[in-house]
Order: sequence, then structure tokens, then C-alpha cells
Amino acid sequence: MSVETGVPSDLLASHPETAYFWGRVVGDGDLGEDSITVRTSDETAARRLAAIAGAEQVDKRIREREYAHDTSITRTEEEYTVQVFGDLPGRASAAFGLPRGGQPGGYRFDTFADHDRELLRGLLEGCGTVCFKSSAGTVGLSFVADDRRLLETIRSLLGRLPVDAPCGEIAETSSGGHWFGVDDAAVPTVGPWLYEGSEETGLFAPSRRRKLQRSLEQAEGLDP
Repeated sequence: MSVETGVPSDLLASHPETAYFWGRVVGDGDLGEDSITVRTSDETAARRLAAIAGAEQVDKRIREREYAHDTSITRTEEEYTVQVFGDLPGRASAAFGLPRGGQPGGYRFDTFADHDRELLRGLLEGCGTVCFKSSAGTVGLSFVADDRRLLETIRSLLGRLPVDAPCGEIAETSSGGHWFGVDDAAVPTVGPWLYEGSEETGLFAPSRRRKLQRSLEQAEGLDP
């Protein structure tokens, strides 16, 4: 499902659409000299992101990705790419402290303080993972990124949610990046909260939401 809306007049202003868009860009995107690229494995989300940014086309290709926690494992999936051209990269880098040209990021998201849900949903879909842990009968929700400072920012955002979202410490992955997870006991509350209202706005990747829902149903089915 996708909701069609007009293009936001200013992608740097505070709106649910822009919060979700920049969450996706930060989670799995790049700021170049004169372009912004954001990637997703969900076609509906790609078209939604393109509509928000005013991009004219969505490119599709097959990508082989390493599993974040074990580089010996790879997976092949469809990848959709949305690109926006112009002076937006420089403006966004200055406004939000986003990394550009090899410089570290500062990640200033105060503009989206009223839209933490959409920002975090975009970040989860961009650099987060959801999985059902069959051995424990729980659902794991974690964030993975090369930039430790980004993960520190995400932990801070989770810390100010209206629901409890305790998190583990940031650790290194086998690929040299970093990751942390939300406590398993909190995922059945945090996960649904992140997707609350998404059906009405269309600001979500249907495949990612389905995976979360299926995982939570699996875990609930194992409750004694």
C-alpha cells in the first residue's frame, strides 16, 4: 500500500514525510557532491521515497549483501535506488550534520523532534534488522552501521520514546562496523509502536513491517 501525496515544499523542514525520508537516507544512503542516493529492497518504499523527494525514476538491480554479523554469509536481493540531484546534499549536511565527502557526521535531528516515530522507522528500515530467535523464542531488533556515532544517536532517540526501549551496549561486528540491539523483552512493545499509524501515511516498507509482524506472531505462539 502506498499513499500518494504532493512533494514537500522543503525537504529540510519538519514533516513526517521528511523525517522518514532522512531516516532512510541516513540508514542506507549517501550524500555526494550534487546528489543524494537512498537504497531499499522494497519497491513500494522506493516509490514512496521518490514521491517525497520529487525524484523522477527508481532504478532496480540485484545486489549481493554480506550478513552484518557474519561476513561469511551473503544474501541476494532486489535493490531499488532513488537519487535526487541538486544542491540538497550540501544543505542537508549543514542542517543535520550528515556525513559527506569523507567527513564524520554529527547527526543533529532536533528538527524532527515531533516526528521521532517516522525518523526511527526510516532508520530501522535503512540500517536495522529484525529476526525471530528460535532458540529463545523472542524477536531481535538491532541497528548496524559503520559509524558508531550514528548508533549513539539512534540509542539516544530510542531513550526518549514514550515506551520503554532499553538497549544493549554498542559492539563491533565481524565486518568492522558496529551494532546494538533493543532488549528482546521490549521488542513486542517498541516494534508495534514504531509502525503505529503507518497504514494511514504510507511511510513504511510493507515487506519490513510484515517481517516484524510475523516474527512477533511466532514468538507469541511459543509463549507458555
